[in-house]
Amino acid sequence: MTGAKARITVLVSGGGTNLQALLDAQSRGEIPHGEIVLVVSNKAGAYALTRAEKAGVPGVVVEKKKGEQKDFEDRLSALLKEYRVDMIVLAGFLAILSGDFTARWPRRILNIHPSLIPSFCGEGFYGLRVHQAALDYGVKVTGATVHYVNEIPDGGEIIAQKAVEILPGDTPEILQRRVMEQAEWILLPQATELAAKTLTERSTQQ
Repeated sequence: MTGAKARITVLVSGGGTNLQALLDAQSRGEIPHGEIVLVVSNKAGAYALTRAEKAGVPGVVVEKKKGEQKDFEDRLSALLKEYRVDMIVLAGFLAILSGDFTARWPRRILNIHPSLIPSFCGEGFYGLRVHQAALDYGVKVTGATVHYVNEIPDGGEIIAQKAVEILPGDTPEILQRRVMEQAEWILLPQATELAAKTLTERSTQQ
């Protein structure tokens, strides 16, 4: 680390509502140990890049084409080095990162997942699929989880969880919105601050 604050990049693929929650929390002073210095999207035209621009944060597209995992991760790594990034937050980032990549960032990559891990998680569980699975199974409570990222999809150490009640008549879309509002947008900034604080404290002790 090069400063008192952890330099954070947020990786996104779509609209960026969780990114917005992070940017809003930062503007309110709720992430004092971290600073968002870069937003990266693997999708050109993602609205998350517009959110970054409005907040004055650089936004860059690093597209991933089929079968080019190493080239994609090499380009991403070069960008992270250029911006002297200390920590990565995956906020609706749908490209899988390899075990080789995650091993280079131990306890420095966070992900938000829209269920209470270990329920409805792992490969193939993302977006509305997660909420549909919860409704199909008939659980009464779901929620969101922030965890560190390792080589196993949704398999890293859990940092924080928040429960959300499932209500009669819920559709995947309605449930998705409630989980965002009641869990994801609250939990992700809190967990990001906690991880940034841990990182800065570890850095000053070295």
